[in-house]
Amino acid sequence: MRTGQLLRRLSAIVHADLADFSRMMEGSETQTFRHLKSAQVEVWRPAIERAGGRLVGTAGDAMLAEFSSPMSALAAAIDIQERMAAFNKPLTEDQRMLFRIGVHVGEVIIDDEDQNIFGDGVNLAARIQALAEPGGIAASRAVHDLTELNPSYKFTDGGEHQLKNVSRPVQVYHVRSAGSAEVRTTIEVVPEITLLFEGADSAGRKFSFNLPVTRLLQVSAGIVIGRESGQCDVVLAHGTVSRRHARLCMTGDVLKIEDLGSTNGTILNGAILKPDAPEAIQSGATVKVGDVTLTMRHG
Repeated sequence: MRTGQLLRRLSAIVHADLADFSRMMEGSETQTFRHLKSAQVEVWRPAIERAGGRLVGTAGDAMLAEFSSPMSALAAAIDIQERMAAFNKPLTEDQRMLFRIGVHVGEVIIDDEDQNIFGDGVNLAARIQALAEPGGIAASRAVHDLTELNPSYKFTDGGEHQLKNVSRPVQVYHVRSAGSAEVRTTIEVVPEITLLFEGADSAGRKFSFNLPVTRLLQVSAGIVIGRESGQCDVVLAHGTVSRRHARLCMTGDVLKIEDLGSTNGTILNGAILKPDAPEAIQSGATVKVGDVTLTMRHG
């Protein structure tokens, strides 16, 4: 059996992943699959081909493309997000597909037999992709330094990050609308998702609070829920709620909740949470914070 020869070259890499894919598949597997395939055919392939790149492959909700220059790769990434904005318009909120896209320039290894690419350059593009906002684009410093955006877009500094299996800190930049663009990115077209928490204590006193998902994405340390306004982000003024009771945070595209060693505990869907052990929480879940029982849903 013939074994393909391994070659190396410098390439611009676009790596993408669909945010909240697991929830969408759980809600409607067939519909999500159809929309994903349509996005590949109607959005991804035309945008990549127009920029002179090639779609290397797809795996579930992930897509990988290769380009000869970072300028072409970034142009394709912007084109994809603009096309996805139009693609999402007729869909209901829970059906809309928000891709995170990472763009990097680095050395790749090519299997001459099937033209697949892999190596550190691909791995780093995937790590950078995970730092992008849903519907947004994140780029490495190399891409930032080697490209010039059209006036409708701008780079914003995303800071240095210590990424998994990467020895040195990586500088990341986000690509955002400059404010004058006629065509808006997916982030701007899709209405902001808000988490609604509503409920009552055992005496019937009502409690509620709203939390925009963008706020969660912007705060890596998470949002703290508790009784003391000076020590937490969301206040539940109840005697059974600890000063710092629980924390909500985003891990990738998964919303999680953890108990912070509270006196009266945190209960998720009837199960007592162990302190400092985050658990995934989904729309429709019931959370008991002390004596206050709240139901979470998307608004």
